[in-house]
Amino acid sequence: MHKRRLGRTDLLVSQICLGSMTWGQQNTEVDGHDQMDLAFSRGVNFIDTAELYPIPPKAETQGWTEKIIGSWIKARGNRDQVILASKVVGRTANAWFRGGRPSKLVRADIFDAVEKSLTRLNTDHLDLYQIHWPERAVPWGANPNRVGAVPLRADSVGAPAGETPITETLAVFDELVKAGKIRHFGLSNESSWGVMRFIAEADKGLGPRLVSLQNAYNFVNRSFEVNLAEVCEREQISMLAYSPLGQGYLTGKYDHGARPLGSRSQLFQRGQRYETPNAAEAQLEYNELARSFGMEPALFANAYVTSRPFVTSSIIGATTLSQLEMALSSADVVWTEDMQRAVDAIHQRVGNPCP
Repeated sequence: MHKRRLGRTDLLVSQICLGSMTWGQQNTEVDGHDQMDLAFSRGVNFIDTAELYPIPPKAETQGWTEKIIGSWIKARGNRDQVILASKVVGRTANAWFRGGRPSKLVRADIFDAVEKSLTRLNTDHLDLYQIHWPERAVPWGANPNRVGAVPLRADSVGAPAGETPITETLAVFDELVKAGKIRHFGLSNESSWGVMRFIAEADKGLGPRLVSLQNAYNFVNRSFEVNLAEVCEREQISMLAYSPLGQGYLTGKYDHGARPLGSRSQLFQRGQRYETPNAAEAQLEYNELARSFGMEPALFANAYVTSRPFVTSSIIGATTLSQLEMALSSADVVWTEDMQRAVDAIHQRVGNPCP
């Protein structure tokens, strides 16, 4: 398992990061501990979580994922061996995060979030603390194929009414770093403009410099490559790719409209991002391409993301140990030029149906 530098920091993270959003919903505490044990035995040293988790988000389960990680860290006594990342929610009307009121990226809410996460995780600091999604009124994922209504425009010195200025939010993360509660700052589901604004403000000395960006990246969503790949390369921002399997649609289990009992799509019906027009046809084509190379679609899709030179770490997720074994083994796949040409030929025709 190769290690890669996180941004400009001195942290070396494994090329595969263990995602955790099923722990506390589809997976039990025991399941979560077993997954962490297996991943770390294979050389993974990086865990990603969020105050939001598990998914789907609910008031009665919010925070359980962090508690499961915290109980594992306490039981194993290995905090110094774990690079631990979590996230604060962006603007949300869901009131259960803040004790009955909506949440924004302001000082009171960010401090409330980080203190609760530290308690649940049984730690006094986070190695990486990320904004889960922008507070701005932008499409989910922040990199759509098309823009509908033009977002509210700021005046020359401020932000649209009701929107917390980036400078104000960044100042809070500066406090957290100086207090030793977090080591580094990252973004998620962000656009090129958002990344550059946070960098510009940090370069003025107004807060910590961004070290990572966590965005979706897979066969049916390569929108990161359009502008963000250059931004992250030139600015030394690590890309942490989530959803390499497109919520399971790139495993082949949903091919031809199948909905296996117990699958996320069947249980929660939250796959709309991967059920757009023409998505099923594109997913099937990639899955069949994997089989033509003699590989399981899940292994092929994970190996593709892990092999990308602009991806620092691919965030994998699993509900079973066998699924996790396959995801981890993708680090050993030699990605060939023939594979890349075949993938690019499909992408040239189908584009990004699931941004």
